[in-house]
Amino acid sequence: MHPFHLGIDVAKAKLDCALRTPEGKIRHKVVANTPAGFEELRAWLAKQGADSVHVCLEATGTYGEAVAIFLAGRAAITVSVINPAQIKAFGVSQMVRTKTDKADAVLIAQFCFERQPTAWQPPSPAEQALRVLVLRLEALQTMRTQESNRLEVAALPVRDGIAQHLAWLDTEIERLIKEIRHHIDRDPTLHDKQRLLDSIPGLGERTIAILLAFYADPARFGNARRAAAFAGLDPRQHESGSSVRAKPRLSKVGHAFLRKALYMPAMVTLYKTDWGKRFRQRLAASGKPPMLIIGAMMRKLVHVAFGVLKSGKAFDPAIHGA
Repeated sequence: MHPFHLGIDVAKAKLDCALRTPEGKIRHKVVANTPAGFEELRAWLAKQGADSVHVCLEATGTYGEAVAIFLAGRAAITVSVINPAQIKAFGVSQMVRTKTDKADAVLIAQFCFERQPTAWQPPSPAEQALRVLVLRLEALQTMRTQESNRLEVAALPVRDGIAQHLAWLDTEIERLIKEIRHHIDRDPTLHDKQRLLDSIPGLGERTIAILLAFYADPARFGNARRAAAFAGLDPRQHESGSSVRAKPRLSKVGHAFLRKALYMPAMVTLYKTDWGKRFRQRLAASGKPPMLIIGAMMRKLVHVAFGVLKSGKAFDPAIHGA
């Protein structure tokens, strides 16, 4: 166990830090969410004598990833990236009523001390670069849809500008698609894993790139259930006594981008592939509604991809009844 525990509340521009000392006292520090701020945080920890520290922060998408990579990599500090739902539940158990950045940092530090979460493994540089590329591609494609919708109703004075922006977006999207393809081809590990995922019927080039960006190293998750939970695809049950029997739903406590990216592949798999059709027929025969079946296939795709990557063996139709 580490004697010091640091909780970080992550925001776009700053990091609110609360350091719990071995005596249980709390020391606060606010730094910029920039490389210079990360160096300032490391120097502050050294000044506090925190030579052995366990850092915890919430999984808040891109805002917290840079500091987690810095601390776990360059600073060689134990870092845990926690599901925000866990911190929220811990706060309820502690009857915390104050909601400020400073109070949240203290709560995370206390969670780190009491629960001793497992260490987070940073993605490889190749995975980090691929993740940046696929997220940028998603942002541009979303922007293109917005601009295309605007063009349909745009007044004459702005139509040319929107059309020019759409032309630039088309060029940039095509360039990014090629860059993602070349990036995977240049990295032997990613290329081999791409071939494994390509054996799964229903997965296309873009979906495979997204799965590689987030799931290339299955050891970071431990098992398929955790991998599915990372995307918020784990089922949420709501039952109480004999009278409350709500329908199961996706928890959605996870990466929204992954859920969005897996929706259409799940539809294609369910209606266009042999193993997906059998999966759909089996659940429909059990009385499952269509939306639940789609969610189940999204989760199944993560499980199958995880199994293929972990075993190093291509998709076997016989295992899935096809």
